[in-house]
Amino acid sequence: MLHKANIFIHVLCGSIALLLGILALVTRKGGLVHRKVGNAFLVFLAVVIVTGFVGVFVFKRNTFLLVITVLSGYFGFSGYRVLGLRSNRVRWLDVFVAVVSLCAVSYFLYYFRSIGMIWSPVIIYSTVGTLLVVVLYDFIRYFIPASRYGRLWLYEHIFKMIGAFSALLSAFSGTVFYRYQPYSQFLPSVLGTLMQIGFIVYFNRRRLKF
Repeated sequence: MLHKANIFIHVLCGSIALLLGILALVTRKGGLVHRKVGNAFLVFLAVVIVTGFVGVFVFKRNTFLLVITVLSGYFGFSGYRVLGLRSNRVRWLDVFVAVVSLCAVSYFLYYFRSIGMIWSPVIIYSTVGTLLVVVLYDFIRYFIPASRYGRLWLYEHIFKMIGAFSALLSAFSGTVFYRYQPYSQFLPSVLGTLMQIGFIVYFNRRRLKF
């Protein structure tokens, strides 16, 4: 019963987060509606993360759930933080979360052979690689001179929030349309990548203020 309740909450909040993510994408960026919807998205994303961890560590479900949960969670956390800070100064909370995320991925890789390979290896390797690259960048950015960092915070916010959305969409699509794996898993990621590029190019050209 507890396991089924956890799954129900996980799926329900994940579905709501996806709808909120779509709404955030189509509303005016920086506006009141966008900010409120974005905050609500992060709240439901947090519930998805917590229930995902419960599924892995309490109910011993497929450990790959840990990786996709950590990826979407780290994207959401870091994307929210960079919007509020708007700088690349070292904050120990950000360093702590990055290290915890690396530890979670290390745990996954260490027990890699003992988990059920329900998901396509292509999806597993690309997901792990994406998380490692983003965390590595977040450490490297501390060495970028403040004078050159400029508006990178905005592009980071765009990249990471869309990344959190596309990670949820990939998990949802891969689970619901499991017969079409791995296409139902990586196509949402491809869509997310195209949206990341499109929005970054758009705001780079418009030079809008936030």
